[in-house]
Amino acid sequence: MSNSENTIDNGQDKIGEEVARELEGVPETFCDSGDDGADGDASARIAAMEAELEELKQQVLYARAETQNVRRRLEKDIADARAYAATGFARDILSVSDNLARALDAIPADLRGDEKLAGIIAGIEATQRELDKVFGQHGISRIAAMGLPLDPNQHQAMIEVPHAEAEPGTVVSEMQSGYMIKDRLLRPALVAVAKKPE
Repeated sequence: MSNSENTIDNGQDKIGEEVARELEGVPETFCDSGDDGADGDASARIAAMEAELEELKQQVLYARAETQNVRRRLEKDIADARAYAATGFARDILSVSDNLARALDAIPADLRGDEKLAGIIAGIEATQRELDKVFGQHGISRIAAMGLPLDPNQHQAMIEVPHAEAEPGTVVSEMQSGYMIKDRLLRPALVAVAKKPE
């Protein structure tokens, strides 16, 4: 054996020893035995692993999509909660607005010019204006009713009134104002609806 062959054999022995040390503790099923017959088995295992990888990729995509849908739903719920948080309070304060309007309507025309009541009347009117302004700032708006066809989504018909001039189903009287908060009904308008006279 020549000196160069001896050096090659020693180099291969060193590499073999290093590989053996690296593979210590690794189960034999994971070690490559070097048999050519194992290529078919390795190809099958690779194909199975690639199929499993594709399935896992799909699961990750579905999980991401579901997470995004949940996030969108939560964002919408949060936006709705912010937009409609004052609904209960607004519904309660509507009665205050109704009472102010009734107070103004109850003042006879001859007393409106009385100097003694001018300050009280001006105060009630200013309070009503301020309340309407605050309603507007919070997206609360009055529902139009008079002279319009009955809309069951916004109006609640309380009575039918024979009316010669108005079309049947038209609102001819408003007993209580209705209100919307943004795009939701806060309180329906209580109305009287025209019907054909008998």
